[in-house]
Amino acid sequence: MMRRKSDKDDSISLIVEKAAPEEHYGSLDTNAGMIEKINGQEKDKEDPKKEKSLNVFSDGVTQIDFVLVWEEDLKGKPKEGEPSKHKGHSPNENHEKWRQTFLKKLEKSGIRIEMHSVQSEKTDITYVLLNAPWTVQCYYAEELSLRVPLQVVPHQVSNWSDKALKKMGISNIMYQEVPNNPPDFYTCQFRVSKLQRFIGSDNPDTFFKNTQRHQMLYEILARTPYGSLKRGQVGIDRLVNEDVFKAAYPLHDGPFKVPPGNQDPKSLSLRQILYVYWGQWKCWYKYQPLDHIRQYFGEKIALYFAWLGFYTGWLLPAAVIGTLIFIFGIFLMLIDEPAKEICESGDKYVMCPLCNICGFWNLSSICSTFKAGLLFDYGGTVFFSIFMALWAVTFLEYWKRTNAILAHHWDCSEFEEIEERPRPEFTAMAPMTLRNPVTGSEEPYFPERSRLNRTATGCMVIIIMIIVVLMFLISIILYRTIISIFLYRSGNSIFVSSASRIASISGSVLNLLVIMILSKVYTSLAQFLTRWEMHRTQTKYEDAFISKVFLFQFINFYSSPIYIAFFKGRFVGYPGHYHTLLGIRNEDCGAGGCLIELAQELLVIMVGKQVINNVQEFILPKVKSWFQKKKLKMRNGEEESDEVHTPPWEADYELLLCEGLFDEYLEMVLQFGFITIFVAACPLAPLFALLNNWVEIRLDAQKFVCEYRRPVVERAQGIGIWFQILEVITHLAVISNAFLLAFTSDFLPRLYYRYKNHGSLVGYVNFTLAYAPEDFSNHTQCRYREYRQVNGDYSPTYFNLLAIRLGFVIIFEHIVFFIGRIIDLIVPDIPEEVEIKVKREHYIAKEALAENQALGKALLEETDQQPELRERHKPKPYGGHD
Repeated sequence: MMRRKSDKDDSISLIVEKAAPEEHYGSLDTNAGMIEKINGQEKDKEDPKKEKSLNVFSDGVTQIDFVLVWEEDLKGKPKEGEPSKHKGHSPNENHEKWRQTFLKKLEKSGIRIEMHSVQSEKTDITYVLLNAPWTVQCYYAEELSLRVPLQVVPHQVSNWSDKALKKMGISNIMYQEVPNNPPDFYTCQFRVSKLQRFIGSDNPDTFFKNTQRHQMLYEILARTPYGSLKRGQVGIDRLVNEDVFKAAYPLHDGPFKVPPGNQDPKSLSLRQILYVYWGQWKCWYKYQPLDHIRQYFGEKIALYFAWLGFYTGWLLPAAVIGTLIFIFGIFLMLIDEPAKEICESGDKYVMCPLCNICGFWNLSSICSTFKAGLLFDYGGTVFFSIFMALWAVTFLEYWKRTNAILAHHWDCSEFEEIEERPRPEFTAMAPMTLRNPVTGSEEPYFPERSRLNRTATGCMVIIIMIIVVLMFLISIILYRTIISIFLYRSGNSIFVSSASRIASISGSVLNLLVIMILSKVYTSLAQFLTRWEMHRTQTKYEDAFISKVFLFQFINFYSSPIYIAFFKGRFVGYPGHYHTLLGIRNEDCGAGGCLIELAQELLVIMVGKQVINNVQEFILPKVKSWFQKKKLKMRNGEEESDEVHTPPWEADYELLLCEGLFDEYLEMVLQFGFITIFVAACPLAPLFALLNNWVEIRLDAQKFVCEYRRPVVERAQGIGIWFQILEVITHLAVISNAFLLAFTSDFLPRLYYRYKNHGSLVGYVNFTLAYAPEDFSNHTQCRYREYRQVNGDYSPTYFNLLAIRLGFVIIFEHIVFFIGRIIDLIVPDIPEEVEIKVKREHYIAKEALAENQALGKALLEETDQQPELRERHKPKPYGGHD
């Protein structure tokens, strides 16, 4: 049954230390004695050899779990006794009130707080150090279903390439010995009542990993209100957005640079290990230390780098074969019969004007352009298109296996189904609660009808934005046509001869700039819409956000290549009867054909975007970091900062905010689309992608280790909805390449002519050209590329080729999809050894956490109850009186 939240839900903190035993299994009340006992036993158990961490309070013992920062401008602040210049409450007064309320609620929740202030003539920077005591840790570990170790498992490093090279007796240059490998455990969800059964439970200071402590603190910070829940005044994220706090972050484990003279790799901190064995450019060909990445940054970031490394490794065979196809095209240029006919034709083929003010031209003038088109348009591209389609299917199938292995190895194979908790923002803002039929505890609930209404509104906004993209696409098309006209009218021989090429290239560059600008605008809009839709879990929130943005980005990035590949030059008409758009003659393909234009568009957008992104990722973080440090020095009135004595919370504040993985995934998935959907037009695309990804991994590693503040750990079961998007792209790639080869490429017309001409291509150029109608030009009879008769009607050859093309599309699709389905059936999603390990782990967890019969009976009685959906009472603004 639904119920509304009571008035108290809005007037007191959402965090409670005490809970009813029936609602929270293993609550603090029933286990407080056990916790205090263990806590007391650990007072005198410090390792004297262990180097003391600087991430501690002033007492040198209490660990810092999180840091909040705010700044005050001392110039605009009134002096003591001086009246404020603002009438009523100024923004600074509201911020101060919210800060004090927020910090008081944190203290009420049991969080230890210590403040440090750095004051100068201009500003006062306050650092709030937070620590969660052992009792709070236990409560939230159970609340968040954190997993803790039960039994040690022998560490097994499994890498298929390493095994293959060892079997062949080849030295593996990609392998490196990384020190301090994280131990592997059988784990289960934490329960206070079973504390003694977990490994390391005798030491509260180290029982929970640093990353788990960060998770707990962030959960508390994200749930704590500072004002009215009705107005959404809850959580640290909102406070940072409102500029009440400047930053909120956990601390890095010391500096990333290795101290001079330190020769023992095992003495390095985890951050230093990641920098030495992962973040440096000399490691570009080495395996990534994924277990270390997971231990320091969490499963979500580790899975991203695992997928990126896996994808980059699979690009290697695609890049090699694509490069061979391209090289073979170079040799084909020298012996191709139609190319010889065009280059030696002289004035034999007089072509019709390409625009209304253009003049007649000779086909021989496109000799070099036609030869360049042979690099992409010949029989080898058919083989490569089939290869890339099967490559994409096989890549996804083997990634599923790798993902299953990593998810089990990192204890997140059941995260989305069982362990994932509601988002803190959803917990605070949901108007109702619903008793969970599985766990029996009440959870926040948002009505599905309201969510559907909000989602429908968001869809309308998306449609409007897609229409805007299409309007810009039409504008680019008109731009190319108008620029061509201006260049032809200029009278300059260089501009006249290159008018079409200049218009095409400049249009591609302009299109890239429009794409980048619209992407930034729409991403911000999609973020607002997704937050408004009130999704329950972080996974659902991210899936909804990614779906919105990728749909828009797909149209944004791929609309121009799709137009060139499948629509440009299809609706031109014929001499004397040309079709127009807004009074301007429809755009025709350039003299070299549409495929060479498509290859050019792909190189400009794909390679141009990669170059821009890499420059941004390499230069912008360094510029921003320098500016941030310079700004803090100026505020503190310091000429130089002594990094040796800088407290870690101040050093980390100088770093940049980590903005998540969305942009990283989006860049790679769009790249995946370019190398699969349009690969028939550009066999070199996988090579450019491979080179880019080698740089990308190193740039991302350096950003996370050196440039970014440490992000809060997030658990994940896989790469999320990105996998489904990759599957959709793979299916679209098969269809796209089939139509590209059938209707845009010259492969089928050449094959048809060979069949009709006893295997020879002599005379093929004349075969592809039609004569303009007699009334088009009284003095010059010109030719144009089309299969038409003199009166403009389609010739029988056109219909024969149309039937062949449609048959080719059907056969190509069915063959590729059939082979892909066979691969899917042959390759199991989860390896057999992983399934056995999962069953073994479930058995151990069941034995370790077996309950008595009384509790089992109580649980059985609870399963017979119907879930209750109750409505919350209308919340009052914070500060209201009951």
